[in-house]
Formats: sequence, C-alpha cells, structure tokens
Amino acid sequence: MLDRRAMLAAGLMAVPGLARAQQAQAVAPLAPSPEEQRLRTDWPFLQRYAAENAVDRDLPPERLRVVFMGDSITQGWRDARPALFADNGLLGRGISGQVTAQMLVRFWPDVVALKPAAVHILAGINDIAQNAGPYDPAATQANLQAMTTLAQANGIAVILATVTPAAEFPWRPGLGPAAKVRALNAWIKAYAVERGVMLADYTAVLDDGAGGMKPGLAYDGVHPTREGYAVMEPVTLAAIASALARV
Repeated sequence: MLDRRAMLAAGLMAVPGLARAQQAQAVAPLAPSPEEQRLRTDWPFLQRYAAENAVDRDLPPERLRVVFMGDSITQGWRDARPALFADNGLLGRGISGQVTAQMLVRFWPDVVALKPAAVHILAGINDIAQNAGPYDPAATQANLQAMTTLAQANGIAVILATVTPAAEFPWRPGLGPAAKVRALNAWIKAYAVERGVMLADYTAVLDDGAGGMKPGLAYDGVHPTREGYAVMEPVTLAAIASALARV
C-alpha cells in the first residue's frame, strides 16, 4: 500500500484547496477591454467630443457653418482632409463603428448645441453591418428621421447623404450589404424630397456598378482613401452651398 508521500508523487491524492483554486481560476471573468468598459459606461460616446464642443460653441459663424455627423467614414474624412474642414467652416463629429441609434443620442450635444447653419448626416452603413445587433431598416430610418426633425426644429439646415457603397464588410463577411445599401439609399432620397432637405448623393462617384466601391477609392472596400474623399468633395460642397443658400 502506498504511503501519503508516494500517493502525492503519483498524483493519486488531491492537495486540499487545489481543485477549488483551479476551478476559480478557470471561471474567473476576464477584465473588460477599455472599449468594452466605455460601451458599458458611455455607449453613445458622449465624451468623445465634449472638450471640442466646449470650445467650438464659441466659434464665429463663418467657422461653424456645417457639422458632419457620422461614423468612421466621417471621422476618417476629417483626418484625411483637414484643410477641407478648416477652410470651409466644417466640424467633424464622426465616431468609428457607430450606428444611427448612437448618433441620435449624441445629436444634441454634438450638433444642435453648437448651433451650426447646417448638418451633414452620413449614417447607416454600420447598422447594415450589424455592429449593434441585427439590422432593422425601419429602426435605422426612424433614427435618421429623428435627427432630421431635431435639426429642422432648431433652425439647422439638413444635408442627408446616401450611404457609401459596400460589397462586403471585412470585419463581418457574408451579410450581402449591397442590396441593403441600395434599399436604404432609395429611402433616403425619397425622405430628402419629402422633408425638403438637401441630398448629397455619393453613389454615382463611388459605386462600381455592382454595389461596391470603385477601384482605388476605398482601402478595404468600405472606407474611402484620399482619392475616394477627393471625388466625394465636389458633391459635398455643392450640397452645402445649396443648403446654406436656403438659410
């Protein structure tokens, strides 16, 4: 018969508390990443532009003409073409990965409270990408309607932008976004007419005819390159000029 020392050496006797310690280690939750923690405490990311908003609220009218509300495409636009924004009195309020519901929550502090002459709303691609759950076209449309209504109720001219093309999402393949983008854009165009707001239609300058981005205009099939933004800008500036002419 093996003694206690031999049994321990052979692994036949459990060390008191060892199994419990191993089990506790196995089920211990991982610490949330900074992004996960932020989503829990500030889901719409109200703090992203809080400091800038505090400064920009006091800008003279010529430097606060249009706020750009959007996601990574808008955020990347300001990063790639800062002169466009600085020279034309444009303020970028894009946040990477955001869906229209998040933008609606922050629409007051990031747009209305700044009292711009106009707002450019480019939103919806991340709804289609299911960044915050299954895509519900009616919910996305309602969020765009709410932002438009908030702006108009506060004397801010609205420029609704068509969603930029996407044949596939690199971070979530298999969703078949092209048809969904076309359907949402058809609704945006009709709603712009219904509400009497300007439309910035980027489809003709970006779409390759099959629902994707033209070669060289996006670095991942979704996010524009500098060349992509360059072909968008004449459409943008024309829409801004028409919107401001109505103010």
